[in-house]
Amino acid sequence: MRRLIDHARTFPARCGGAGRDLKEFEAGQRPSTMFITCSDSRVVPALLTDSGPGELFEMRTAGNIVPPYDPDAPTSEMATIEYAVCVLEVSDIILCGHSHCGAVGALARGEDLRTLPAVRGWLGRSAPAGRFQGPEGFGPDCEQPVQRHAVAQLDNLRAYPCVSRAVGEGRLGLHAWYYEVHTGSVLTHRLSTGTFSSL
Repeated sequence: MRRLIDHARTFPARCGGAGRDLKEFEAGQRPSTMFITCSDSRVVPALLTDSGPGELFEMRTAGNIVPPYDPDAPTSEMATIEYAVCVLEVSDIILCGHSHCGAVGALARGEDLRTLPAVRGWLGRSAPAGRFQGPEGFGPDCEQPVQRHAVAQLDNLRAYPCVSRAVGEGRLGLHAWYYEVHTGSVLTHRLSTGTFSSL
């Protein structure tokens, strides 16, 4: 904790030394891209994309889950997506899953989550375990289940009225990425083949 406090105290000087003027942010934010990913500490969107302050609008959830759209039961995730698309008018949304994902691994392996009732409820409501079944099995990196999960979350995102409208008008692009935490490699989903390949 001490290291974090020390870095927070010196942040204004470090930013100024890097040629950044934070005063520009008084007027608001204009990120071009929304980045949806897992809460996992090994996934650092700004580091991964070499982005600075104001460039990415981030949303992090357990398992990079986009809950199904339900205006009668709004969630913070629904509100964050709506704000990004309707107010900030981002031009792209990246949904990034990652290898060795604990949430997806738990679902794919059918783990008993009774001791984690909030986690069990969130995953069960938002990402049915049946989505993870496949003929090929999977290793500890959970590559195939995570990739299927990322595509499924992108499908959930497409069902949001604001997203569907923006995509239909050609002003919003949607992208599913897969990040390998043990190699640093990033793959993207290709609609033409239905597979993930290098960016």
